[in-house]
Amino acid sequence: MANRVPQPLAGIRVLDFSTLVPGPLCTLMLAEAGAEVVKIERPDGGDSMRAYEPRFGDEAVNFAMLNRGKRSLVLDLSQPPGRDQARALVREADVVVEQFRPGVMDRLGLGYERLRELKPELIYCSITGYGQHGPLSQLAAHDLNFAAETGLLAQTADAHGTPQLPQALIGDIAGGAMPATINILLALRRRDAGGGGCRLDIAMADSLFTTMYWGLGNGHAAGHWPRPGSDLVTGGSPRYQIYRTRDDQFLAVAPLEDKFWQAFVAAIGAPELLDDRRDPQGTRMRVAAILRTRDAADWERVLAGIDVCVNRVRTLDEAVQHEHFNSRELFAHRVEDEVGRSIPALPVPVAGVFRRPASQPQRFPKLNEAAADFGGWAP
Repeated sequence: MANRVPQPLAGIRVLDFSTLVPGPLCTLMLAEAGAEVVKIERPDGGDSMRAYEPRFGDEAVNFAMLNRGKRSLVLDLSQPPGRDQARALVREADVVVEQFRPGVMDRLGLGYERLRELKPELIYCSITGYGQHGPLSQLAAHDLNFAAETGLLAQTADAHGTPQLPQALIGDIAGGAMPATINILLALRRRDAGGGGCRLDIAMADSLFTTMYWGLGNGHAAGHWPRPGSDLVTGGSPRYQIYRTRDDQFLAVAPLEDKFWQAFVAAIGAPELLDDRRDPQGTRMRVAAILRTRDAADWERVLAGIDVCVNRVRTLDEAVQHEHFNSRELFAHRVEDEVGRSIPALPVPVAGVFRRPASQPQRFPKLNEAAADFGGWAP
């Protein structure tokens, strides 16, 4: 058998001072690409995600999902010995990921300027809500707050004007983990080209604006800022809607382009709705009435094999059983608890050619299990 090509981040050591979601998901992706990730945790129970419910083995399943394949080291950063040990580890590290409020790592003697003296080639990534500077930089906030502050939440409003709770951690993931990972990889590439180390300032709120490119374009170029229920993808068009079926399921209907819309109205038996621009609201109501006459499964059969950009709204448990995702082995990787039980691991957007093989389940680390290797804190 031919030797497996080394993973792209083999030989890279990452010190991860982060907790909860953004930093841990970032370092999970780095670990999946071959990096050695050493998770630095507090003496009083470690990452607070460990205490969440439900449990998977001795830890929270959330922690297991986000921290598989890493190593855990407890350091008491409130005390000089712990800070000294952290600085010693930096000398052998390539990347530091931290998620404290701006200024905290500086006060601990672990800020970028101090650490770059120890390791000029260090890539130092800080993930915060609002960045290292600016009027909001010290504000406590969560994902919902970032969505509210950037105008994203306002665009989820229902017919009564009430914004809806997003059911995905857009700020933590699209605003934090993804940009952090991308920029760490760019920094490693630049370092390889002789550019040295650098400081990365990743603000979760900043990157949420990227997800609203169309609204920014319309607003800046034409003065037409998006309003819920009035624009192409915020409910103003019958071509981009969620419609209820007879059995109280839902269809996601998105035949935006004319060729898809033409095929859609023909398939539902309403060719008179082809010109929806004359009366968008009336067209939406007519489509809603038609789709309400059949069950979702009936419409799936009617529309099968036709390019109309329509599908049933699936529950998460239905989605993970879908033959398409299983044919792509999306859930082939597994995470294992301390007694060998395993569940499907969290899929991450790291291409299969770069990832760890799926044949061996990955464990998540017990608190401080790497102390013997790195000389960490001992109770």
